[in-house]
Amino acid sequence: MNELTDRQRLLLSLVIHEYIRSATPVGSKHMVEQYHLDMSSATVRNELAELTELGYLRQPHLSAGRVPTEDGYRLFVGNIVHESELPDSTRRTISHQFYQMRQDVEQWTRLAASVLAHQSRAASLVTAPHPEHARFKHLEMIASRGRQVLMVLVLMGGEILQRFITLPEPVTQEMLSEIADRFTSLLEGKSVTAIELDSIEMNALEQDLFDLFLEEMKQADSMVSGELVLDGLTNVLAEPEFSGSEEARRALRVLEEKPLLHDILAQTVLHGSSVGGVQVLIGGEGIYDALSQCSIVLARYGTPGLATGTLGVLGPMRMPYGRTISIVRFLSGLLSELVTETMTE
Repeated sequence: MNELTDRQRLLLSLVIHEYIRSATPVGSKHMVEQYHLDMSSATVRNELAELTELGYLRQPHLSAGRVPTEDGYRLFVGNIVHESELPDSTRRTISHQFYQMRQDVEQWTRLAASVLAHQSRAASLVTAPHPEHARFKHLEMIASRGRQVLMVLVLMGGEILQRFITLPEPVTQEMLSEIADRFTSLLEGKSVTAIELDSIEMNALEQDLFDLFLEEMKQADSMVSGELVLDGLTNVLAEPEFSGSEEARRALRVLEEKPLLHDILAQTVLHGSSVGGVQVLIGGEGIYDALSQCSIVLARYGTPGLATGTLGVLGPMRMPYGRTISIVRFLSGLLSELVTETMTE
């Protein structure tokens, strides 16, 4: 990659800022007038042409101005962009919202998605904190109709697994509660491996229930991440790039196909980033065609060795990276504190 002059870096930064604001190609004359540049339109036009030759800008039409390319955005994000710090009042408000519900993991996961979508004006994605190894915390069994029972398994860190099971014969709620309480007192804090090594005397009914909740724990142990929560889809579809176009349909498919999003999260953040680190995926990075017109800003949160999750923002490449990176980093730190609190109580 060719080294840019200071003037070229400045002009590239201004083109990107202006394109993010207006969503229209940026011309040299407009730049000189808008930013009161101490150089002529001809000089700016020559520099923009050079940046186009280098692959950082492109010209949609011969008579049009320039727009950033994926490489232009990458250079901007990696070397030019400065994070826009959130106002203290916004930080305090968000922190207060989370600490009001800090004992309810499901609720603050959804709150995180809502806050991200609102602050970024894009689509948000948040996975619930997921233990690196599932550890038992609490079991409840609730009698339903006939032989049906709702089994509720709570893991350390707050992850909740629910499953309806059918018993060979009806069992009273009192008996179900006694069995659930016994398992909870014997197994709290233990991993799948530790539970399997335990030698617990059980009758036939207890053995059946034990096998069922252990199966649920094994499935949780094999999962890469927790439940995925999405918000702000309408924000993305309202952007000019996606309004009534094929790109809108592609973006919609990405957000609707949760297995694809889980794969993206697993391949980028969960397997390649430390907690608190922010990663920016621009234009699918040549891997995900459906994201060719999108960018994703991601961060991992949680407590390594206990439980971690991922949060991020998906929007057009023409997103305000400074502010987006700032809100993603702030929420990552806030959720990490909450995970630490809930996991070490």
